[in-house]
Amino acid sequence: MRRLLRGLMIPVVLVVALVLSGGCCPQKKAAAVAPPSPAPVAQAPVVKEAPPPPPVVEKMTFEPIYFDFDKSNTKPPAIAKLDKIGDWMSKNTTAKIRIEGNCDERGTNEYNLALGDRRANSAKQYLVNLGISADRILTISYGEERPADQGHNEAAWAKNRRDEFKLME
Repeated sequence: MRRLLRGLMIPVVLVVALVLSGGCCPQKKAAAVAPPSPAPVAQAPVVKEAPPPPPVVEKMTFEPIYFDFDKSNTKPPAIAKLDKIGDWMSKNTTAKIRIEGNCDERGTNEYNLALGDRRANSAKQYLVNLGISADRILTISYGEERPADQGHNEAAWAKNRRDEFKLME
């Protein structure tokens, strides 16, 4: 009986192997056909909008304003110059300026630094009162450290008691 089972086992295993491998019945296998690739689609060119150009700030040379000895109040000639600066800043809304307060050589360094600060802030306050935003105006005091005239007389000292205006880039 064992022999009979053994004899049957070999053909059964062969048949099962043929069926599993697909070799029993010759069939035409359908060729695997890939779906056609889509035709390239023409894409519209990507148009990036250029950022708007920065506002053009008209270049301006500002004239200094002058003060009396030991004073920080603005005099009529200074007011006319400040009005001109205020008008320019109103038209150039992105412009920022620095006001540099200066003094003559008389007085201590500490006193002159404080006086230069009062002078610069006096001019700034005038421009703010004209409607210019305070954050567009920086002030600094140089005291007596940056004289416009190196002389040691009233004519030189009068030139050194000033505010200068610089356009900040």
